[in-house]
Amino acid sequence: MIRTILILLFFLLQTNKVFSLIEVDITRGNLDPLPIAVSPLHVDPNSKTSSNIKVKELGEKISEIVEKNFKSTGLFNPLKKDAFVQKPDIAHLKPRFEDWRLIKAQALVTGKLLVKDEKLKIEFRLWDLTASKEMVALAFTTTPSNWRRVAHIISDKIYERLTGEEGYFDTRIIYVSEAGPKNNRIKKLAIMDQDGAKTKYLTLGNELVLTPRFNPTNQLVTYLSYFRNLPRVYLLDIETGVQEVVGNFPGMTFAPRFSPDGKKIIMSFAKDGNSDIYTMDLETRVVERITDDTSIDTSPSYSPDGKYICFNSDRSGLQQIYVMKSDGSDVKRITFGKGLYGTPVWSPRGDLIAFTKVRKGRFYIGVMRSDGTGERLLTENYYQEAPSWSPNGRVLIFYRETKSNSKGEGHSAKLWSIDITGYNERKIKTETDASDPSWSSLLSK
Repeated sequence: MIRTILILLFFLLQTNKVFSLIEVDITRGNLDPLPIAVSPLHVDPNSKTSSNIKVKELGEKISEIVEKNFKSTGLFNPLKKDAFVQKPDIAHLKPRFEDWRLIKAQALVTGKLLVKDEKLKIEFRLWDLTASKEMVALAFTTTPSNWRRVAHIISDKIYERLTGEEGYFDTRIIYVSEAGPKNNRIKKLAIMDQDGAKTKYLTLGNELVLTPRFNPTNQLVTYLSYFRNLPRVYLLDIETGVQEVVGNFPGMTFAPRFSPDGKKIIMSFAKDGNSDIYTMDLETRVVERITDDTSIDTSPSYSPDGKYICFNSDRSGLQQIYVMKSDGSDVKRITFGKGLYGTPVWSPRGDLIAFTKVRKGRFYIGVMRSDGTGERLLTENYYQEAPSWSPNGRVLIFYRETKSNSKGEGHSAKLWSIDITGYNERKIKTETDASDPSWSSLLSK
C-alpha cells in the first residue's frame, strides 16, 4: 500500500553534474545499447530483520531487477557479473575505473544496504567510467518488504540521468485477465508491476469487465462492467479497494477515460439511436454532450493539457481519427491514409497520438503527430489493438490475439510493448491471457 508502505525518505547525498562522455541516443531504439555494469549491492554485515526476508540475498535481487529494467528498454546492455573484478563493497567506495573499462563498461551502478530496526536503508551511486567521475548518488529509507519498489525507483533515477527523460519502471499495469475458450472467456481485472511481478486480481470473474483505465494523477481506475447484462461504469481505488458506481449507461461502446486533471471522465455511448461523446464531472455528476452528429463517434482521449480531444468517427464514410477542442468545437479530420483508424490515445508528452489501423485484414499499431502528419506503423499482426502509453511517452503497451495453430483453432491474447521508434518489441509476462492494458503514472511522484 503506497501511502503506508512507501516511507521513502529521499535525500540527495550529492549530485555531480560533470562533463560526461556518456551519450544514450533515445531516438534510435536499441541499435547501440550502452554497456552498463550493475554491481550487486553490498549488504552491511550488521543487517538483520525479524521478517522472513533473506537480507543476504537482497543485494543480488535488487541489482537483478535493475539489470532487467535496463535490458527491457533496448537502450542498455547490462554486462555479465562473472566479468567483474572489484567486490561490491570496494567498488561502491571508489571504483577502479580502469578495471571496469577493461570489460567495455561505460557506466557503473554500485550500492550498499543496511537493514536495522525494521528499516531498509539503501545508497547507490552512478559512475561515468569514461570521465572517471560520479554522476549521481542517492539514498532511500523504507520498510524491508518494499525492496522491489526501491529497485524500480533506482532504475528510474539512473534512466533519467543517462537519457534526460523520466523513467517508467516504478509503475503498474492494469489489464483484463482472460481464461477459458474463446466463446466462453472468464474475464477479471488484474494489476501487476510493469515487469510482470506481484499480480493481483481485483474482480472475481462472475461479471464481464472491459477497458480499465488509470487516472493520470493517482491510483484510481475506471472500467466498464456488465451487471445483469447492463453496462455499468465503475471507479475503483487501487489502494483502498473502495469501489463505486459512476452510472448506468445503456448502449455504451467504450469505457471512459479520465481528463488530465482526473476530475472528469470522457466516454461515448448510444442515446436515441446515435453514438456521441459525453463528459461527466466526477464531483457533481453533471453529464455534458460534446458531439452531436449522425455518425458514430467513439474512443475519445484528451490531450495532456486538456484543451483538445481526439476520437474516431465514421462521419466521412469510413472510420477515421478526428481532433476537436475540449468543448466539441473546431472538429478536424487528421487521418487520410488507406485503411480504418481507431482507438486513438494522446501521448503524455502531447507530441504524438497512438492508434490502431486495419488494412487488408491486418492490424497495425502506429503513431502520428497530433495534426495527423508523420504517420509511422510500428508493428503488424493478425489482430492487435488498445495501445496505452508509458508515463514518459516512450513506450506503448497493447494486446495481441493469435491463433493457436495453422487451422485457426484455439485462441490466445497476450500483452506486448514496443518503443515508439519501432524497435524493442517484446511480450510482457502475465500469469494468464491478457487484454486491454492501461499504464499507471509513476508511483513515486
